[in-house]
Amino acid sequence: MGDRSTRPLRALLRAAPPLLLASALAAATTGPAAAAQAPIDLGTAAAFAVLAGTTVTNAGTSTISGDVGVSPGTSITGFPPGTVSNGTVPAGNSAAAQAALTTAYGNAAGQGPATPEPADLSGLTLGPGVYSGGSIGLTGTLTLDGQGNPDAVFIFQAASSLITGPSSQIVLTGQASACNVFWQVTSSATLGSGSVFDGTILALTSITAGTGATVDGRLLASTGEVTLQSDVIDTPACTTGTTTTTTTVPTTTVPTTVPTTVPTTVPTTVPTTVPTTTVPSTTVPGPTGTTVPVPTSTTVPGPTGTTVPVPTGPPGTGGTPPAGGNWPLFVGGMLLVAGAAGLSVLRWRKRGTT
Repeated sequence: MGDRSTRPLRALLRAAPPLLLASALAAATTGPAAAAQAPIDLGTAAAFAVLAGTTVTNAGTSTISGDVGVSPGTSITGFPPGTVSNGTVPAGNSAAAQAALTTAYGNAAGQGPATPEPADLSGLTLGPGVYSGGSIGLTGTLTLDGQGNPDAVFIFQAASSLITGPSSQIVLTGQASACNVFWQVTSSATLGSGSVFDGTILALTSITAGTGATVDGRLLASTGEVTLQSDVIDTPACTTGTTTTTTTVPTTTVPTTVPTTVPTTVPTTVPTTVPTTTVPSTTVPGPTGTTVPVPTSTTVPGPTGTTVPVPTGPPGTGGTPPAGGNWPLFVGGMLLVAGAAGLSVLRWRKRGTT
């Protein structure tokens, strides 16, 4: 029997004409014309900012970042005053670049399914996808929204020509990149004076840039010429993939434990024994128990300058003085009494009788 809540919808669908059903389905799938489009591989031609089949002609002070080449033609004029950086003019691999351009042109033309767009893209905001038209034009501003994806791809297929008006511009938002914007043109492309253009033009015939046009991309013409006049052509810095390089740094182990134990044992025993120094006594006992100094000289001067020893006591007395208290000394026939003058230190007791 089915769910009663869906019966009115099913009845409406059965009664609706086929055209209405097609419109409803189209509205339900509104979004990017194609999901997860791959970028066009330019091969050797990716290094070229300007590539022509017959001639490259410049007038004025054009500045170009990237290679400039021509093949099978050989004529390149206007450099200087035109200047080239990050490339050479003429580039030596122009023939190989033309072969790569032929392949890329066929690849872009075969992308799809494509969403048809009006002849003038002005005022539109387009998401990633493939878009087509007969003769594609731009008189105002076209916004390309990458929707947060830096790899979002936009491919435009012109069955005839591409023509942008003076001061027209393309605005990239949502991380959209000029690296991934491609314009496949079946005949020729013309960029208006002072216009701002993004993306790579793959033209079957020729390309002309008006005075002061700025291009963030490439002008690649297969069989015709490229004409410039004081323009700025800057090849975008595009990458073909992400390479992750892992660098292993040797690990250095640093000891984190620092010894904190400091020897605390200090010898506590200090030698206290002082060598005993024997000092000879300078006194001798006296007869009454007193002490008298011992003379430091044991000799006395002789009359003729000679010295004689001072006796320590008369022989046979054992050091006891005579009864008179003095010892007589006989020197050179003279009688000297010890202690009379300067020798009193030898007196054993107070002088008595002489």
